[in-house]
Amino acid sequence: MSTTPPPQALTDDTRPASPERTSDDGAFGWLRALGPRGRRAFAGAFGGYALDSYDYFTLPLSMVALSAYFGLNSGQTGLFTTVTLVVSAVGGALAGVLADRVGRVKALMVTVITYAVFTVACGFAPNYETLLVFRALQGLGFGGEWAVGAILVAEYASAKHRGRTLGAIQSSWAVGWGMAVIAYTVIFSVAGDDLAWRIMFWTGALPALLVVWLRRSVHDAPEAAAAREQSAEKGSFTAIFKPGLLRVTIFAGLLSTGVQGGYYTLATWVPTYLKSERDLSVVGTGGYLTLLISGAFLGYLTGGYLTDKLGRRRNIWLFALLSALCILAYANIPSGANTLLLVLGFPLGFCMSAIFSGFGSYLSELYPTAVRGTGQGFTYNTGRAVGAVFPTTVGFLADSWGVGGALVFGAIGYGIAALALLGLPETRGKELA
Repeated sequence: MSTTPPPQALTDDTRPASPERTSDDGAFGWLRALGPRGRRAFAGAFGGYALDSYDYFTLPLSMVALSAYFGLNSGQTGLFTTVTLVVSAVGGALAGVLADRVGRVKALMVTVITYAVFTVACGFAPNYETLLVFRALQGLGFGGEWAVGAILVAEYASAKHRGRTLGAIQSSWAVGWGMAVIAYTVIFSVAGDDLAWRIMFWTGALPALLVVWLRRSVHDAPEAAAAREQSAEKGSFTAIFKPGLLRVTIFAGLLSTGVQGGYYTLATWVPTYLKSERDLSVVGTGGYLTLLISGAFLGYLTGGYLTDKLGRRRNIWLFALLSALCILAYANIPSGANTLLLVLGFPLGFCMSAIFSGFGSYLSELYPTAVRGTGQGFTYNTGRAVGAVFPTTVGFLADSWGVGGALVFGAIGYGIAALALLGLPETRGKELA
């Protein structure tokens, strides 16, 4: 006889909201439909991903100062991004398994603590090699946070609104990016470069405050947690490579590789491109990035809406094409045409972010509840690791091609993403749990 206790009785506070119980009309119907617990989960995942973004961008924004301080070439600085993204694949896979075995919220707290601790440690690095190790270890937490937070919210969201709900979570990346640019502009304006880059990393301690709130206020979706507990294969890494899921795992990994290869090429090298090849000051670079980030924020929200209206696959196809065209245009703007560079930053940020809006819902819907964390954590972060080849390639080619010329490799990534969709099904409207 089974000794598994019955699922806890659900109350209005604990039960995930549905369209039948909660009004989902209006611009914020998707938020009301989450219910009280779902909204707290949304706030936790939104904050976690924003601070994840903030901690990630402490390095790209400090790249020029780091290069001068340690006497690095473009290949060595590009390696920072590579190790972060490669190790993030390990962190993402581990966090996904952990989320399926011990729960989404507990795994989320572990990832936030990890990336915060090692971001701060980067600020104390005495040499290049130590900084490289600390940045790699930061990747362990960085890799797992998004996948765990996205699943936590996806299991509260209704099928009707899941795309825009997870798109709103994605938009927190732009919020964190914007916070990092503000901090960069202020810190590098008042402190010398040799100290400013260290201060940037030390500000990465902010996520510790979020962990305290997560522990007190956020819980897994009860129905999904109950379904997960009743499965014999919960958190099984081998399960995502069995015949029923193998095709999904392969093509979802390729999709993630292409999109993230294109994205991280831009995220890593645009600040250096603006400062070193366009001769913009710290304040000038911050101004250009502000427009890029504004486009990114609106892109996440718009992409979330479109992924529910057009479907997951059509949304990704559309913005893969537009992102590739924007990269080619941005990298080939004539010297001296900085006004055009400023204007094009908005659609570039918009398109390269809108393509991500469907990822949280799409990857969650491709896997069953018992291995949802494992599948999403592995495919998304394997894509990060393999996609890390793109910014590294740009780094090694920058000395001969220039950063602007080498940025075209990002467009190749979006082509890979478009092809990967041919092996994946459409999942719009799918119920979870």
